[in-house]
Amino acid sequence: MVEHRGFSRFLPHIVLVIGVAIVAFPVYLCFVGSTHPQDIVANGQMPLTPGPLFFETYYKTLFVGSSGSTREPVATMLMNSFIMACIIALGKIAISILSAFAVVYFKFPFRMAAFWLIFITLMLPVEVRIYPTYKIASDLNLLDSYAGLTIPLIASATATLFFRQFFLTIPDELVEASKLDGAGPLRFFWDTVLPLSRTNIAALFVILFIYGWNQYLWPILITTRDDMQTIVIGIKKMIVTADALTEWNVVLATAMLAMLPPVMVVVLMQRWFVKGLVETEK
Repeated sequence: MVEHRGFSRFLPHIVLVIGVAIVAFPVYLCFVGSTHPQDIVANGQMPLTPGPLFFETYYKTLFVGSSGSTREPVATMLMNSFIMACIIALGKIAISILSAFAVVYFKFPFRMAAFWLIFITLMLPVEVRIYPTYKIASDLNLLDSYAGLTIPLIASATATLFFRQFFLTIPDELVEASKLDGAGPLRFFWDTVLPLSRTNIAALFVILFIYGWNQYLWPILITTRDDMQTIVIGIKKMIVTADALTEWNVVLATAMLAMLPPVMVVVLMQRWFVKGLVETEK
């Protein structure tokens, strides 16, 4: 017997479409504004249809730059942000998975004390340690460099906790089987632990990539040259004090371009991301 539920059958889809429209409409307005002249955007008379300046505006944004306080093309800022986000994500994963492996599989004095010291750093936001971190980076001549942008942000207590909890679910039989095969700790890590951690690594990479991409406070402190600025700083510097001098079409185009890499990472790794967060069978 087929049950006909009528309107209630389509209600979840209607709610979903309304939610997507609410989220996507500001993004659509941002895209429309980037295709119109700046005076139309500034005086509030922007239509809801795209304008004729799509290629011109995006070419200028990517390869020429804005007339604001930053003169660098957005392509340079995108590259800086992408390199910074990748190094932070991969560095956090590498350090966290090794530290979690050591805490779980090696028996050494004060093992849990070391773990809890790592965990306690979650209670220290970046703002609390920003001055000593900047002082050390300055003394090591890391200003205006990729090392300065990434190394101070590369440790992650959250990722260490995440990997530790996952490693605790790996059956002890695998450890014993590895020992019987004559495999050492590094061989066990490379052949057993790392393959089992692929989905978790993918999920963490998405989260940490977006974390690194959205950084604002640390990059604005550590960089003084325009050619080392990230895309988030570039958007802020394009907006000058006088609204009439702000090239709003270029600003909106920059905002659209800034959204593309994180969105692409999420879309391309969506299956691995969801699997890494919800998969319980190891």
